[in-house]
Amino acid sequence: MIKTICFDFGNTRLKAAIFENDQFKMDLVLENDDPATIETLLQTHQPQKAILSSVINHNPAIEPVLSAQTRFHKVSHLTRINFSIPAAKPETIGADRLALCAAAAHFFPGKNNLVIGLGSCITYNFINQYQQFLGGSISPGMEMRFKAMQQFTAKLPLVQKDWNYPLIGYDTKTNMQSGVIAGMAFEIDGFINAYAAKYGNFNAVLTGGDTTYFAGQLKNKIFADYNFLFKGLYALSETNNS
Repeated sequence: MIKTICFDFGNTRLKAAIFENDQFKMDLVLENDDPATIETLLQTHQPQKAILSSVINHNPAIEPVLSAQTRFHKVSHLTRINFSIPAAKPETIGADRLALCAAAAHFFPGKNNLVIGLGSCITYNFINQYQQFLGGSISPGMEMRFKAMQQFTAKLPLVQKDWNYPLIGYDTKTNMQSGVIAGMAFEIDGFINAYAAKYGNFNAVLTGGDTTYFAGQLKNKIFADYNFLFKGLYALSETNNS
């Protein structure tokens, strides 16, 4: 049995996932990126392979630890990928977006795929049926939208999400919740509609922390997978850690 540990260091959380052969087994939230934390994970799970996707300035001391104890790869513009990037410079594309594209190319070959990542930002990533990443869009995520309204106005408060928000807000809090949460759902549906109208053989994938909730709100049919980014990292690990 071959074990692979996949690290996803995002702006909000540090996460890891364990695969046994090609099967996803579990995900974990890390308290920090100290070498001792990584050592404990390696000792507990004994992976043979490791891959890191990081969009933050993580502790560089963890990389020698991973290299010494596993076949290790850090996602970058030098990563061998299972799709092509004809319209952009690879070094300008975030590691998280590369992983999402790799998952789409691996799990939905031959389709026009729009992969929507719900994180600190919402990323829209389009990989066509020829396995080409053509680009997409980036917009503010939920927490960023709530914080922006509080920080850039004199009197609006910082509001937390509440999935029981009303469509028609009846006070400041519920007006803001409706604007952010319903606004995101309308935005996502709008992008899906625009892509579906332009491309046949179309598939939409929703992933990220709020996937389960938004999947139930959208009018469009989508494939929802909370762990889609991890599956993309696993695919990249198989390509780069052979």
